[in-house]
Amino acid sequence: MDRILALGTPRLASAALTGTVAVYMALVAFGNITDFGTNQEFVRHVLSMDTTFRDEDLMGRAIESRALQDAAYVAIIAWETLSALILLAATAAWLTGPAARARRASTLGLVMVLLLFGLGFMAIGGEWFAMWQSADWNGLDAAARNVLLAGVALVVVHLPARE
Repeated sequence: MDRILALGTPRLASAALTGTVAVYMALVAFGNITDFGTNQEFVRHVLSMDTTFRDEDLMGRAIESRALQDAAYVAIIAWETLSALILLAATAAWLTGPAARARRASTLGLVMVLLLFGLGFMAIGGEWFAMWQSADWNGLDAAARNVLLAGVALVVVHLPARE
């Protein structure tokens, strides 16, 4: 029983949570690469604000250029991919390397996820582009789940632990 309980360390909890976010981000990036068109439409609708209330005071924010919309989508995919790679490396570091290095790598990757979903989707998409007004193209609930998962993981990663 002591051997099993020895697995319940903050280090392994950090590895598990970092790994969970890493796999999630890798699957999100993979899905966006292999099924490019589905979320491309999502980004286009959010940026063009075509399914919002179309309030004339807000519509000046809309980005209707397909080239800019697609550039934003490619940037999102690149960010997802990079965060997944960093988090996968951080997970390996938790399992094999010094905790300080693993903590730094996890922090970098998790903050990247928080920036993508908190700043990118919730603040910019949700508020600036009024995504909250769209019944069809509203990703705020999913973004909030991702912020919660990455935020909890970041807190656990920074809990004090003896090596």
